[in-house]
Amino acid sequence: MRSRIGLGLTVLAATGALLVPPWLAWREARRQAWESESAAALAYARDVMHRTDDTARQIVRATSRMNRSGLAPCSPAALALMRDIALSSSYLQAVGYVRDGALACSSLGTMPLPLGGQSFRTASGAVLYPHVPTGASASVLAAQLGDYAALMHQELPVDATAAPADVALGVLHLEQHRTAIARGAVDVAWIDRLGARRAATFVDGGRLVVVVRSKLDTIAAVAAMPAGQVERRAREIAARLVPAGLLCGIAACAAVVLFARRRRSIEAAIGQALRRNEFFVLYQPIVNLQTGEWVGAEALLRWRRADGELVGPDAFIPVAEQTGLIVRLTERVVRLVGEDAGRFLAEHPGFHIAINLSAADMHSPAIVDHLAGMLARCGARASNLMVEITERGFLRLDAAQATVAALRKRGIAVAIDDFGTGYSSLSYLQRLDLDYLKIDRAFVETIGTDAPTSGVVGMIIDMARTMRLTMVAEGIESPAQAAYLRERGVEFAQGWLFGKPMPFADIAARMTETRREAA
Repeated sequence: MRSRIGLGLTVLAATGALLVPPWLAWREARRQAWESESAAALAYARDVMHRTDDTARQIVRATSRMNRSGLAPCSPAALALMRDIALSSSYLQAVGYVRDGALACSSLGTMPLPLGGQSFRTASGAVLYPHVPTGASASVLAAQLGDYAALMHQELPVDATAAPADVALGVLHLEQHRTAIARGAVDVAWIDRLGARRAATFVDGGRLVVVVRSKLDTIAAVAAMPAGQVERRAREIAARLVPAGLLCGIAACAAVVLFARRRRSIEAAIGQALRRNEFFVLYQPIVNLQTGEWVGAEALLRWRRADGELVGPDAFIPVAEQTGLIVRLTERVVRLVGEDAGRFLAEHPGFHIAINLSAADMHSPAIVDHLAGMLARCGARASNLMVEITERGFLRLDAAQATVAALRKRGIAVAIDDFGTGYSSLSYLQRLDLDYLKIDRAFVETIGTDAPTSGVVGMIIDMARTMRLTMVAEGIESPAQAAYLRERGVEFAQGWLFGKPMPFADIAARMTETRREAA
């Protein structure tokens, strides 16, 4: 069942690794296409708005100049000034004097020109005549301020832009909720999508629409292009990105398959190594920081393959934890500790061996019986053992609490290992009844440095002292580190400063030699 689940997960991971990069590439192509086409539409709308604003400024200047001139309406001097203003304006076709809804005279001459029956007044006081009947093919708009009005071709702000023919352009009047100028199909309802914003971009009726509010008046410019242009642009970009994404997907899929094969290979090799007794245990001494006495050792599992190759624990322990083989490895460690150190432990009740237990070990009460059985076979005491809870796997605290209680009831001490490196260390301290706290080497290494975590060791020591936990510092490599910890009351330590992992026979020989020297 476990192998089937593993195979299914591998297939799922490989499929995801293959498909996700091309999918992300397509998503990125669509994002880039949207941004590109939206930016183009925004540029068109801003161009229309810029030309419309310039036109509005010229209308205001022209009519203001005539209103302030003090010249008699339609006098030769007034006509000359109107012609001068019209000629100097880039967007205006004519300037004239308004009387009874018509230009009584203008820069075009003294022939009256009706402004058309339709008109509306803006909040600024301007009167707009959207359709001046000039008889020309181009639609003309008139804007009156005071006694004078200026004429302009409606298409001028929208025709002078570089927008393609399939892009609709227009100017919307926000107060009147109507279209002032348009080239192509422009929906006045787009005003509602603008709201109080300066600009809005959206898709409506198969068109990509951008609406931009003017800074000068209650008008807005609009540009609308076929939304299909975004899809065409996305396909163009995808033609470059998706093949690259597919190559990445193939590479990722291959990596997943190779990793799975390697893991399955290691899993099979671990089972074979257990059958061939290729695992052995080394022991790193634990010392009393105040006296320097060796008071215990941590059992560290090692693997030497039949060809002599040493496999590091970082390579096989994670695989064993993921596949459930870690329980069998722990059982093997317990058996090897009994064979290596059982007799010594029976003769030295003050010496202990620390054994690491995984999350899977802590979830089963069977580990308590294995440890008790080993002690019984060796004639050792419960005080000769300490177990260390690691955080490499997810620990179910309800099951772990029961296991910890059973261990401590038998007199076996319990420590939390590598404190501070896992996300749930504090939760373990709060929920589990512990005896020891082991300070991880990652924090010990920062002692006396400028590392951001250099002050963490002091906080861990204060917390352990508050919770009345005995401390063991790992990874000590220098006398300065040992002195720092000793001065702050840390009781025990291990690290290369005191001794590297070694066969238990070397531990026993050192203990015997030390006792002989003391005698």
